[in-house]
Amino acid sequence: QVQLAESGGGSVPSGGSLTLSCTGSGFNNKCMAWFRQNPGKEREGLAAIDGDGYTSYAHFVKGRFTISRDNAKNTLYLQMNSLQPEDTGMYYCAARRAACTVVPGFLPLEGAYNYWGHGTQVTVSS
Repeated sequence: QVQLAESGGGSVPSGGSLTLSCTGSGFNNKCMAWFRQNPGKEREGLAAIDGDGYTSYAHFVKGRFTISRDNAKNTLYLQMNSLQPEDTGMYYCAARRAACTVVPGFLPLEGAYNYWGHGTQVTVSS
């Protein structure tokens, strides 16, 4: 069983930075990802990372966000730079039971992930 817990959210001005963390148990080399959701909208995939550390990003965060992991610490990270008001939302980390191979263009889909944290709120003011 994989248990996940996000932290690091908060309120920042436009152009600011935040680093989110996701800690848990049972990380091993699981395929993991970060998602974002706003009220009334679907959860959207932002970035994914596989057990070997290969990464991919949604086009609207590429170049601004960086996903990384430290398996020894059972921690997943999302470094977010140049934040904009449209980045506001509840941020979730997720893990898959099945292994994956992340290649360029790979976009994490909500239905493919089995384990979820409770989310951490990010608010970016203009």
